[in-house]
Amino acid sequence: MTDAAARALLPAGLRDILPPDAAIEAGAVSKLMGVFESHGYQRVKPPLIEFEESLLGGGGAAMGPHSFRLMDPVSRRMLALRPDMTLQIARIAATRLGHEPRPLRLGYAGQVLRVAGSQLRPERQFGQAGIELIGSDSAQADAEAVRIAAEGLAALGLTGVSVDLTLPTLVPAVTAALGLADAKAQAVRDALDHKDEARLKGLPGAETFRALIKAGGAADAALAKLAAIDLPPLAKVELERLQAVVAAIRAPAPDLELTVDAVENRGFEYHSGVTFTLFAKGASFELGRGGRYRAGDGNGGPGEPAVGVTLFMDTILRIAPAPPAARRIYLAPGTDPAKAGLLRAEGWVTVAALDGADPQDQAKRLGCGHLLINGSIHSL
Repeated sequence: MTDAAARALLPAGLRDILPPDAAIEAGAVSKLMGVFESHGYQRVKPPLIEFEESLLGGGGAAMGPHSFRLMDPVSRRMLALRPDMTLQIARIAATRLGHEPRPLRLGYAGQVLRVAGSQLRPERQFGQAGIELIGSDSAQADAEAVRIAAEGLAALGLTGVSVDLTLPTLVPAVTAALGLADAKAQAVRDALDHKDEARLKGLPGAETFRALIKAGGAADAALAKLAAIDLPPLAKVELERLQAVVAAIRAPAPDLELTVDAVENRGFEYHSGVTFTLFAKGASFELGRGGRYRAGDGNGGPGEPAVGVTLFMDTILRIAPAPPAARRIYLAPGTDPAKAGLLRAEGWVTVAALDGADPQDQAKRLGCGHLLINGSIHSL
């Protein structure tokens, strides 16, 4: 391996984002933030690294195995690089913005870093953009997060956006009503995670759990099947909330495709209500996910009701249509700076000559489709 090749080598899961991809990603983030801000979400910018106990305490403990850690040479305390931004926003809401009126609407965008990638996302560093609505426990708040996320994806040119709604609190409500011990409750959870009806044989409530597995699908049909199941009272309360969220989404967005999987739980372990995953036509991987949770108060209390959604920029940009290429024009030596400024105001990207080399050759070499020479624009 040459010295140059060795210097270009990066750790697994990390990569340089080069032109034009870096500009495309920045433009997509800017467009998403514009959608969020138009709905009243104010942008915050948390640090990339925090004290370990702050970042990974409480609900953040689930992200501990995914986090890089290092010693702070100043405080001599352990630090962690953020593996996700959601819990940072909850911390800001509870502390720095604890005095602000609720509901609090916050938006964010930034990079996260994880110890290892996954089979579907081998990248260990990737961009996130999202919103958090803190201080409201209403079904309308859940629906707002879903609709704004879908609107943001549509603004990036994605078509066929669909939302898979899940209810990770439903199965625990059923197992609790059945009085299942931890081992049997976990056996049920394992069977449901794999949609394996055979593994439910002999377990209490097996027929109910089989019916829950079969109830997945398009939202209206799934809700009808779920309503027909004989559920314990607390589970019925959870189902009623899901029904209310679907109705609140549908009222202003009747064409948004909704599906329901009442037994899906993986990745939503710390959520406390309706959760959801976003997909788009032609993509088998998730573009974002979110749901209801409790935003901790930092003192071990129950915290505030909150709902949020995070969009994954790496997967979104795999399928988002590329924006139109910028119009690049090469400015020959002696170009009037005022003329160049007018071109930039009209949307041109100007590339100025730095020497006396042939302007036409330089324009072509630097990827310019036009040349400005003696005050006139020439197409190349």
